[in-house]
Amino acid sequence: MLIVDAQIHLWSTPGGPPHHRSEPYTADEAVREMDAAGVSRSINCPAIWDPRSNEYAQEAVASHPGRFGTMGWLPLDTAPDPEVVERLLGRPGMLGLRFVLMTPAATVALGAGDLDWIWEVANRLGRPVALMVPRPMLGTVGDLARRFGDINFLVDHLAIGPHDRMPAAAEDIDQLLSLATLPNVAAKATATPGFSAEPFPHQDVAPVLKRVYDAFGPQRMFWGTDFTRMPITLQQCVEMFTLHLPWLRGDELEAVMGRAVCDWVGWERG
Repeated sequence: MLIVDAQIHLWSTPGGPPHHRSEPYTADEAVREMDAAGVSRSINCPAIWDPRSNEYAQEAVASHPGRFGTMGWLPLDTAPDPEVVERLLGRPGMLGLRFVLMTPAATVALGAGDLDWIWEVANRLGRPVALMVPRPMLGTVGDLARRFGDINFLVDHLAIGPHDRMPAAAEDIDQLLSLATLPNVAAKATATPGFSAEPFPHQDVAPVLKRVYDAFGPQRMFWGTDFTRMPITLQQCVEMFTLHLPWLRGDELEAVMGRAVCDWVGWERG
C-alpha cells in the first residue's frame, strides 16, 4: 500500500512553537522514521518559523528523490507580487501552497479578499492550496472554493486547533462537513492523535473521522500526521487508521492512506 503523509514540517534551524518540538526536524531523520513505519512519501509543509524552510524543502527533495513533495509558503505582510508566487511554485518539488491563517490579522485579510492575488495565481496554474483556519472561517474557505474553481483546497487538521481536545474539539464539526458539497474541497485528517483525550489508539476520535469520511468520501479525506507535535510514534499514527478503524478497509483504505492525496495535489504516483 502506498502510504503518504499528508502533512509534516521539515526545518533546519532551531526553534518552533510550544506545541511542536523545538529542535530541527531534518529530511534525513524524517526518512528514517518513514522507512521504519512503512511511509513511502510525505508532503512537507515547510515550517513557517524557519525563514529558510522553503529552501530547505528544495534540499530535501534533491537529497531524497521521490520521498518529499512541498506545499510552500510566503510572507503575507508584503506588497502583492504575483511573480513571487509564480517563482515559488516553479521550484523543484513544489506541489502547491499552504498557509496558516489563525491570527486576527490573517483572518481579516482572508475575509477582505486581500490575499486574492495569491489565489489568482494558484487558480491560473491549477495548483492546490492548503489552509489552516479557525473553524468560523470555513464559510470563507467555501466562498474561495466557489470563486477559484481550478484550485483543489485542503482544510488542515479537520479545522481543529492545536490546543483543542475531545470532546470539545468535535463541536461544530458540521461547519467542516458542509464544505463536502464543494467538489474542490478536501479534508486533511492530520494531527488527529493530538486532539484525542484518550491513549492510543485514540478511539474517541474515531466517530469524528467516520463523519468526515461519510461526508467527503475516500477520495477527499487524507491521512496524515503533523508528526512533530504528535504524542505517539509514526508507526502508531499509521496503525490508528490501518488497524483501528474497522469501517475503513480495502480500496477505500488505500485511497485515504495515500493514493487520493497524491491525485489531489498532482503528485504523480509512479
